[in-house]
Amino acid sequence: MRTTAILLLLLVVGAAAHAQSPSKEEKQQAQQAQIKALIDSQHYTFDAQIAMPMNGHTIQLTGDSYDLQVGKTTIVSYLPYYGRAYSAPLDPAKAGIQFSTKDFDYTATPKKKGGWDVLIKTKDMQDAWQLSLNITADGYATLQVNGGNRQPISFSGMILPAKQHH
Repeated sequence: MRTTAILLLLLVVGAAAHAQSPSKEEKQQAQQAQIKALIDSQHYTFDAQIAMPMNGHTIQLTGDSYDLQVGKTTIVSYLPYYGRAYSAPLDPAKAGIQFSTKDFDYTATPKKKGGWDVLIKTKDMQDAWQLSLNITADGYATLQVNGGNRQPISFSGMILPAKQHH
């Protein structure tokens, strides 16, 4: 009898502990809700983790954090560039994809199976940039960058809450 009572008590305690911790599905739903809120607010960071230049070699990005800051009034890009540039920048420090703009078009289109396609086009620079973000519901994203008088390049990374920039 005593063994049965102890087993019953352990079963109840275990079930209560399990009921209090969120399931994997609940955590995923919470993460998806957070990503949706970030995209809806137009205030987030694309954190680049892998660069994929046109030559096919993937490059792990380490050291400095490379990112694209998206805001309602400002887009700030701090990304590296690997590939062919059709004209060299006058300032070698600007060899990456580094700019800040307040004049841009922004379109976020929900996808049928979840996630978003975001298109950003700069308008106030000599070399216009077109940035295409393909974002999954879980916050994984691919960024395709065209313009700047260079070959296109892609980046793979994550959508995160906005952070202070460099």
